[in-house]
Amino acid sequence: MSKTESSPSNFIRNIIEKDLEKNKNNSRVATRFPPEPNGYLHTGHAKSICLNFGIAAEHEGGICYLRFDDTNPSKEDIEYTEAIKSDVRWLGFNWGNRLRHASDYFEQLYNYAVQLIKKDKAYVCSLGADQIREYRGTLKAPGKESPYRTRSIEENLDLFVRMRAGEFEDGAHVLRAKIDMASPNLNMRDPVIYRIKHVSHHRTGDKWCIYPMYDFTHCLSDSIECITHSLCTLEYEDHRPLYDWFLDQLEVDCHPQQIEFARLNLSYTIMSKRKLLKIVENGVVSGWDDPRMPTISGMRRRGYTPEAIRNFCERIGVGKKESTVDIALLEYCIREDLNRWTPRVMGVIRPLKVVIDNYPEDLVEELDGPLHPEDADMGTRKLPFSRVIYIERDDFREEAPKKFYRLVPGREVRLRYAYYIKCVDLVKDEKTGAVIEVHCTYDPESRGGSSPDGRRVKGTIHWVSAAHSLKAEIRLYDRLFLKENPGDLPGDVPEAIPKAIITDDSAFMASLNPGSLETLKDSRVEPYLAAAKPESRYQFERIGYFCVDSKDSTEERLVFNRTVTLRDSWAKIQKNEAHKKKGRIKKN
Repeated sequence: MSKTESSPSNFIRNIIEKDLEKNKNNSRVATRFPPEPNGYLHTGHAKSICLNFGIAAEHEGGICYLRFDDTNPSKEDIEYTEAIKSDVRWLGFNWGNRLRHASDYFEQLYNYAVQLIKKDKAYVCSLGADQIREYRGTLKAPGKESPYRTRSIEENLDLFVRMRAGEFEDGAHVLRAKIDMASPNLNMRDPVIYRIKHVSHHRTGDKWCIYPMYDFTHCLSDSIECITHSLCTLEYEDHRPLYDWFLDQLEVDCHPQQIEFARLNLSYTIMSKRKLLKIVENGVVSGWDDPRMPTISGMRRRGYTPEAIRNFCERIGVGKKESTVDIALLEYCIREDLNRWTPRVMGVIRPLKVVIDNYPEDLVEELDGPLHPEDADMGTRKLPFSRVIYIERDDFREEAPKKFYRLVPGREVRLRYAYYIKCVDLVKDEKTGAVIEVHCTYDPESRGGSSPDGRRVKGTIHWVSAAHSLKAEIRLYDRLFLKENPGDLPGDVPEAIPKAIITDDSAFMASLNPGSLETLKDSRVEPYLAAAKPESRYQFERIGYFCVDSKDSTEERLVFNRTVTLRDSWAKIQKNEAHKKKGRIKKN
């Protein structure tokens, strides 16, 4: 079965279609998603997950493995493994019985390494790490052969067996492929394929004290699983000759095809687990699932949906050229999804007390509010209305700017689903002069938000009844970084890439946004939200989309995370006016 009609074409799909036409791989399609369990998955991984699992699902009999590249136990943790599995499931993908770990193949990989030694294609090198880097050369200068490169096959076999037996300390020896120290591709200059690490592994315990490197493990794991198309990001393009070299030298039964595509770069975001870990360890955020983090778990906690993320990944497409996607597109995708189905409710995040002087003190009305303006099947909820209400502080101005159609002294405004009210008096703080209470009158004939005499009121604001509303903590999240490009590296840095290219962390740490989180502890929400469950999502009318926090919210303490704002027409007007004023000043 070829790709579905809804799946956009791209160069990878085109390659696979041509392979199927030629009956290559016996018309099989097998992919894999191979994360390292050394951190949580981020948005860039979501693109790879959707691509690998999606490609497999589009073809009859297509399969996709979830394989953990657990070859560096000093940085890995079972917490990361479980988080990755949870994220993949939440995104809507199922690996079935195809869960694998590189550690499942440790014995086979060791035997492959022995085969290379016996073919005189690998040798034990006793240079230190700094010396290996020095001997490697540069992009302009060839490398220099190790003095241990001429060791006999017998000596190399003996040393490698003793390395496995634990006779040597970390760093005493490594096993290197014997390729070409003069190759223009640095990856082909006798790369390290095994190193000594006396570290307990979270799956194999202390059985092993030597661990294979990524480039050696990756291609052979693909081969063992009979992967047909090994989809990698562009930073592995220079590694493809090494990928093929190992498979060619070992004459394996299955030789997968590595295909590289452009990774996801997102504005105002970093896509490096190493840097994200630094942010977590420095206490900049509360953890990997902090709603400001670009991790899948962070986005989930913030209120993003798997449908929105999958839609985003489909929209950005798959290409060969590196580019940066505007984060506004991701925000558009979540707005588009949430707008279709989230219930509408009212929440006042910065309350200002309003007393309706001519409303009976003992009267409480129940007004109807639709849960969705375009979906009558969602029904309505009851909105208690009483003499004392809260409105949004930003919806009141003592002095009205031009085009401000909300509540000001002497002007009428419409309360959503309720009545017209007019501001008639103010109560101010004696020390600061700030307005702490607004007194209004209401028109009893305007129930439902319309007046029988036909007079027009331009402004409509939301509200909650003071006596019936629920106290809530509102967390307003903004972008974690102030700069569009916060000094990110081109992807997670694999062990095979020289450490010399890792830039200083000062660039991205300096661009952190100190205002990325604002916590409002005295907000009020309508009583309908008393039954709100963790991860429930709502549109707070006129404010934005919010999600019940999955970790901190309880029945006694409601906590909402802002997922994304609504378009703010007033903010746009202010911005335009500021630009006009700035232009006039410049002109004068």
